[in-house]
Amino acid sequence: MSDRTMARQVLLLIWFLSLSSALGQVSYSIPEEMSKGSLVGNIAQDLGLDLKRLKSGKARIYTGDSAEYIELNKDRGVLLIKERIDREALCGQTTPCALHLQILLENPMDFYSITVEIIDVNDNAPSFEKGRINFRISESAILGSKFMLGPAIDSDVGINGIQSYTLNPSDNFNLKFKNQPGHGQNLEMVLQKPLDREKQQDVILVLTAVDGGDPQLSGSIEIHITVLDANDNAPIFSQSVYKATVTENALKGNIVLAVSATDPDEGINGKIEYSIVNMQDNVRHLFDINKDSGQVSVVGIIDFEKARNYEIRVQASDHGGLTDSCKITIDVLDVNDNKPVIDIVSKTSTIAENSPSHTVVTMINVQDADSGENGKVHCYINENIPFSLKLSKTNFFSLVTDSDLDREKKSQYNISVTCADEGVPSLSSSVTLSLQISDVNDNAPVFEKSSYEAFVLENNTPGLSIFTVSARDADFNQNARVSYMLEDSSVNGVPVSSLVSVSADSGVIHAVRSFDYEQIKDFHFRVKAQDGGSPPLSSNVSMKIIIQDQNDNAPQVLYPVQSGGSVVAEIVPRSADVGYLVTKVVAVDVDSGQNAWLSYKLQKATDRALFEVGLQNGEIRTVRQVTDKDAVKQRLTVVVEDNGQPSRSATVNVNVAVADSFPEVLSEFTDFTHDKEYNDNLTFYLVLALAVVSFLFIVSIIAILSVKCYRWRRERMFYKSGANLPVIPYYPPLYAGGTGTLQHVYNYDVCRTTDSRQSDLKYARPYSESIISLDNSGTQTLTHAQHKKLINEDIDDQQKPPSADWRFTQNQRPGPSGAAATPEVAMGTGPWPNPPTEAEQLQALMAAANEVSEATNTLTPGTMGLSTRYSPQFTLQHVPDYRQNVYIPGSTATLTANPQQPQQALPPSQASPDEPEPPKAAQTPASKKKSAKKEKK
Repeated sequence: MSDRTMARQVLLLIWFLSLSSALGQVSYSIPEEMSKGSLVGNIAQDLGLDLKRLKSGKARIYTGDSAEYIELNKDRGVLLIKERIDREALCGQTTPCALHLQILLENPMDFYSITVEIIDVNDNAPSFEKGRINFRISESAILGSKFMLGPAIDSDVGINGIQSYTLNPSDNFNLKFKNQPGHGQNLEMVLQKPLDREKQQDVILVLTAVDGGDPQLSGSIEIHITVLDANDNAPIFSQSVYKATVTENALKGNIVLAVSATDPDEGINGKIEYSIVNMQDNVRHLFDINKDSGQVSVVGIIDFEKARNYEIRVQASDHGGLTDSCKITIDVLDVNDNKPVIDIVSKTSTIAENSPSHTVVTMINVQDADSGENGKVHCYINENIPFSLKLSKTNFFSLVTDSDLDREKKSQYNISVTCADEGVPSLSSSVTLSLQISDVNDNAPVFEKSSYEAFVLENNTPGLSIFTVSARDADFNQNARVSYMLEDSSVNGVPVSSLVSVSADSGVIHAVRSFDYEQIKDFHFRVKAQDGGSPPLSSNVSMKIIIQDQNDNAPQVLYPVQSGGSVVAEIVPRSADVGYLVTKVVAVDVDSGQNAWLSYKLQKATDRALFEVGLQNGEIRTVRQVTDKDAVKQRLTVVVEDNGQPSRSATVNVNVAVADSFPEVLSEFTDFTHDKEYNDNLTFYLVLALAVVSFLFIVSIIAILSVKCYRWRRERMFYKSGANLPVIPYYPPLYAGGTGTLQHVYNYDVCRTTDSRQSDLKYARPYSESIISLDNSGTQTLTHAQHKKLINEDIDDQQKPPSADWRFTQNQRPGPSGAAATPEVAMGTGPWPNPPTEAEQLQALMAAANEVSEATNTLTPGTMGLSTRYSPQFTLQHVPDYRQNVYIPGSTATLTANPQQPQQALPPSQASPDEPEPPKAAQTPASKKKSAKKEKK
C-alpha cells in the first residue's frame, strides 16, 4: 500500500464515541490498517477515570482468547494500536466488525467493556479466481440464453465492495447483475444477438468488475467463447432453489442432497454435467458434487460455531455449451460439542472480615461456543459457605460474600466453582479458588436509585415533608451511620437551602417555604450521604422536585372592560338574525392544565330567550330574531368558570342596546344605573365602618340623654327651692357719678348645700380674699380642698374687712327692658335713666353671675364661681328683705349681707300709669343662651 493511499485512509478516520453510564461501556470506531502505536481513544477521559486510579488499580486489558490488537498506556490513559488490524482477516464479510475487550481494575475490583469497531478501507481490488473463462456456445442458441459467470471477489465490504460489472464488446451479449438476499452475487451473461459461427468462430470478451471505493479499484478477466454448431436445448433444473440441513461435525462423505436437471437433446448434446461455481467462500473445501449424478456430499469439517449456513451455486451444462443454474441453501444444526470454558478474570486473594455483603471476591468469565440450549450456562459453588455466585453481566459471574465473615472462626476458604451447559448430554467444567480472610473498610453509602423525583402541591405549608431519600452502607457500627446534607447549589439565583431542607438522620426532605407553581415549576438539587467512618465516605444523588398546580387563581376577564364611571354597551340592530354575534367575552386563567380550561355560562339576563353564550368560546349570540317588543336596555351577567377542583369563577356584566340608531341608545342609557360590585375586602371595610358609625351614634344619643336628664334634675331642684329664694335689692341712686361703683360694700357668707356635686361655684377675688368681683378679669378656680377651707371659714364667721371696690362691669349693669344703652352708659359716664324693678334687678344679678360662671369652666385656687339656674316664674312676692341670706338656685352658695355696713331701705314700689315700664337688663351672651334653651323646653 502506497503512502498516499495510507494518508487518504487516515484522512477518512471517523471517530465515534458512545458512553453508557449504566453499563460502563465505551465504543470507538477506527479504520483498518492503522499503523502500530496509533491513538484509538482517551479511555481515562471517556470513562471519567483518574490516571492515578489506572495505576493504583493495575489497569489491564482482557480479551479472552482473541489476539491483542489494542494496548493500554496507563501513563497517558489512552488506547493504542498494538498490531496492524486487517478487517478482512479479522471478520471476513461479517459486518459490523468489532473488537470486544474489557478493562479490569483492582482495589476495588471493577471492569469496563470496550467495543472497537473496525471500519473497512478500500484496500482490496476486485479479482477473479480464474485467469480466463471459456464457453462453448452453439450458434443456434436462442436469444435470451443465460450463461453463468463467476463473480469477482472483493474482500472489502459495503461501498468498498463490488458495485458494478462491464462487458466489452457488447455486440452479442449483455450483463445481468443482481445481489442475492444471501451470500454472493448473481452475474449472468445474456445472449441478445445470435452467433454466427461462419462469421466468427471464436469471440473474446473482457469482463471488468468495479468497486465503490475512493479511488475506485477494478479487476478484469477475459471470456473466450467457442461457437459450436446448433444445440437448441439447454439443461433445466427441477428447482431453482434447494434447501437442506446438515449436522455439525458430520462425517466426510455424507450425502447432503442431490440436484437434478434435464436436457431434451439427444446424444452428446443431452449429456449433463454438474459443477459448483462458488468462488467467494470455502464451500468447495466443505462440499463436493458428483458431476454426473448431482449428489452433494460433505468433504470437510462442518463447524456450527464458524458458519451456521452455506449457500452453493450449482451449474448444469450440456456438451453443446448450454447451461442452467440453481441455488442450494444448507443450514447447519448445532451439536453440544463444546464444554463451558471458565476463565478467571480477576481474583482477590484476601478479603476483610468486616466486608459488607455482596463484596466481590473473584470475577470469572464463562464461554460456551455452542448456541441455543447447548450454549446456556449456569454456575454454582459448594454449599455451606458465606459466598454466592451471581450473574453480573452476560457470561460474567461474580463471587461475592452473602453473609458476615469471621476471621477468628475460619481464616481460609477453598471454593469450587462448577459451570454446566443445558445440552443433552450436559457438559461442565470446574475450578477451585483459595481465599484468605483479612480486614478492610471501603464501602460508601449507596442510594437506592441514581435519581429521585418527588411531587408537591403548590401553596404547601412550610415544613411539609416532601420525600425521603435513603442510602445504605454495608459497613457496621460507626462506619454504617449515614447522615444526609444538601450540596451547595442555587435555583434561579436563590440558594437551594432557602427552598428545601433535609434531615441529617432520616433523610426526610422538608419544604422550607410555600411554593408557587406560577413562579417555579420544578427544580433540581443534590443530596449528599456521608458515613461516620474515618476518613468518611460519601455519595450523592440527584433530586428533582416537581411543583403541581392547584386551582388557586380565578379567571380574569380581559374583555369587556368593567369601568365604574361610564356605561359601555354593545349595539344590536333590530334587524339582527338568529346567531348574530353581539360580542365575545375574553378571559384568561394563569393556572395550567385543566385548571385553566374555561367555560362560559349565562347567569342572568334581562331576556334569557334572546341571548346565549358559547360554552367554550364565550361568544354572545342571539337565539332568536330581534323584535320591536324587545327592550332597548339589555343586561347580561356572564360567569366564567375554570375546570379546577374546586372550580373558581368570575362574573362580568355586558350591557346590550337593542336599537338601530345611536341617539336612541344614548337616550335610553343616560339614566342607566350601574350595579357596583365590591370585592370581599371592600365589603368588610364598609360593614366595619357602618358598625363604628352606629356605635358612635348610639353613644352620642346616650350622652345627650344623660346630659338632658342631668339638667332636668338640676332644674327640678331649682323649682323646689325657688319659693324661699331672696333677691338682692338694687339701689341705682347710690351709684357715684356714673362711675359704676356702689357706695355700699357687701360681704357674703358662702355655704354649701347637701347636693354639692351639682353646684357650679365661682368666687372672684381681685385684691382681697373677702371681696367678690363679678368682673370676668382676674378670676381663678378653686380646688376641692380650697372649697372645703372656704366653707369652714364662712361657718366660723371669720369675715374679712369689706372692700369699697365691688363694682359691676358695664355689660352686667341692668337697664330698661328692650332699651339699648346710650353711648354715655356704654362708656360708664352717664346715669341710669330709669330705676329698674326688683325683678329686673334680680335678673341682672343672675345674668352677671351666670356670665361669670360660663367664662370660667374649671375651679382654680383663689376663685369660686357662681352658676345660677333660674326661671322667669320667680316674682317679687316671693322676695324677702335683702338683708337676709340670698340663695342661688342650683348652687350651694348663700350670699349674706354684712350687718356692720349701713344699708338704705328699699322704698316700696308704687305703680303709676305715668311711670314708664322699668327697663329690662341687657342680655349678655350667656343669658341669651339660657333664654334660648328655656324657649326650647
